[in-house]
Amino acid sequence: MLTSAVLIVWLFRRLHLPAILAYLVAGVLVGEHGLGLAQEHVNYEHFAELGIVFLLFTLGLEFSLPKLVAMRHLVVTVGSLQVTISLVLFLVVAMFLGQSFAASLTIGGILALSSTAIVIRQLSESGGMKKKSGQLSVAVLLFQDVAVVPLLIVIPLLAQGGDSSFLLALLFALVKGVFVVSLLMLSGKWLLPRLFNLVAQVRTDELFVLTTLLVTLVASALTQWFGLSMALGAFLAGMMLGESQYKHQLEADIRPYRDILLGLFFVTVGMKLDVNVVFSSPLTIILLLVSFMAVKVVVVAMLAKRAGESPKDAWAAGIMLAQMGEFGFVLIALASQVEILPETTASILLGTGVLSMAITPYMVAHARSWALWVSREKQIDTKPLEQLAKSTSLNEHVIICGFGRIGQTVSRFLKQESIDFVAIDIDPLRATKARDAGENVLFGSSRQAELLHAAQLSKAKLVVIAFGEDKQSIDVIQKVRSLAPDVPILVRTRNDDQLDELHAAGANEVVPESLEGSLMLVSQVLSLTGVPFSKIVRRVQKERKNHYNHLHGFFQGEHTDMSPNAIDRIEFAHAILLTTDSFATGRSISSLKLDERRVIVVALRRNDIESEEPSPETVLQPQDTLIVRGKPRRVERAERFVQEGH
Repeated sequence: MLTSAVLIVWLFRRLHLPAILAYLVAGVLVGEHGLGLAQEHVNYEHFAELGIVFLLFTLGLEFSLPKLVAMRHLVVTVGSLQVTISLVLFLVVAMFLGQSFAASLTIGGILALSSTAIVIRQLSESGGMKKKSGQLSVAVLLFQDVAVVPLLIVIPLLAQGGDSSFLLALLFALVKGVFVVSLLMLSGKWLLPRLFNLVAQVRTDELFVLTTLLVTLVASALTQWFGLSMALGAFLAGMMLGESQYKHQLEADIRPYRDILLGLFFVTVGMKLDVNVVFSSPLTIILLLVSFMAVKVVVVAMLAKRAGESPKDAWAAGIMLAQMGEFGFVLIALASQVEILPETTASILLGTGVLSMAITPYMVAHARSWALWVSREKQIDTKPLEQLAKSTSLNEHVIICGFGRIGQTVSRFLKQESIDFVAIDIDPLRATKARDAGENVLFGSSRQAELLHAAQLSKAKLVVIAFGEDKQSIDVIQKVRSLAPDVPILVRTRNDDQLDELHAAGANEVVPESLEGSLMLVSQVLSLTGVPFSKIVRRVQKERKNHYNHLHGFFQGEHTDMSPNAIDRIEFAHAILLTTDSFATGRSISSLKLDERRVIVVALRRNDIESEEPSPETVLQPQDTLIVRGKPRRVERAERFVQEGH
């Protein structure tokens, strides 16, 4: 199973297809309907179920109640109605085609959900999160994630049969659910913080990981003991710990277990896919695929337009959310386990889901252009990721390879001098957060010629390599030199071990590490872009005099140290997007008194124009992006206040 998963995931990622599809195909290959390599007597499902447990745990960690409240208008008017209407429509059609009520309700729930993992990943990589259609998609996905939990409770109850017994069992489950949720929430508020404080004081990573696993599995076992889903307990445990100061460390600890076991889960789902059914019913699958995706597109678009969104954003969101989601596979596996879904129906749904997810990246990439065509609105901006940095005004600009701490320092000085720049960074989280704050950042490797072309290398005045890994720097230098032999290249390095090699590869200047190193790099960058030397000296002296104040606060990445020891010492920059329902909308910056919360307002971005240190009397408007700086917990509390008012 692991051999097939490794090979097929590698192949699918080379083809830019989602890893989920690779796991499903690996399962088909080794399963009883494929080559029959997996032993039938081994119960893989017990291990695979832990993947869902950890998935729901991380979902609980990331579940943002402030964001849900801030987007409540879209979540309630579009998200809840989309799930309800889609579920009812699919339920009625399934019953008309001869399915039982239990199977029809399950099918409705499966088809009503969309893929949070794929859609958000595609939006993050393309910069679509900033667009209104992306925000609308996220609002719907937020409600869908919440809707998974009651579906996980209801489906096992449906297997008991009988309307009266079902209603009685559902009522009993609600009573048990209220009790176990109250028990877990009280434990999370009073017991878990003390437990993790004690564990953190020992300063042993292994103990922290073990405690995280223990809390997750105990919460899951508790809900299972009460006759509810294990995944529900994991979700509640994640929600409880999502409010703690250890949130980021917990997520980092659990991610390897989640990814491996979740991959195993999708392999086991693929093992149940009967390829013969798929090949014997191609028309059925294609008809189901086209019909359910068309229904979801129309439902989302109509609801979004009724909620006041523009036609192009409404149709774009509908196209993005048309596919079946990863939780659909979870529900298929659960329904098959309790024998609600016939094997043939489950195989047809699996095949349809695989096809819908396979075409999702293409649909998300073209959603806005298709939406403009459907709505017949004038095309405004349909540039894909590769064209993100291209602009008629981009000329004599600086390309920053690596947008970590040093790269962001360089960009801030360039912005102050009104010098255009394009950054390239391979960290998806950092690229997303930077783009949310309005930065011109491309996601990908600086060693790829396509990314360098997208960054307009031929028109660049300077290339800055800021990530500090000498081997990678040499590769980037050689690639840049092969495409633009004359462009000046500045390189940051941690020490002088590779100075000769870096110069031999084609670097014009090599600059040392740390904050003083970043100031030296900025001096060279500004000098080569034409800023007077006396002005550079004054700016650098001002930074030293202010104790590097402007160099504090950076967008964190996936590999930023978020341990309890480090989190008390670091400051982050964070972008807060205001909506119509946000508490801060219509209020002045000074009235929020964020300085009393020990959070600094760094900048305000409005209509793609960024104002550094905005006036305290500035009145905030919907779609403003407030960029703040502070320690992680203070920033989180400040965001909650800005969105909710408390």
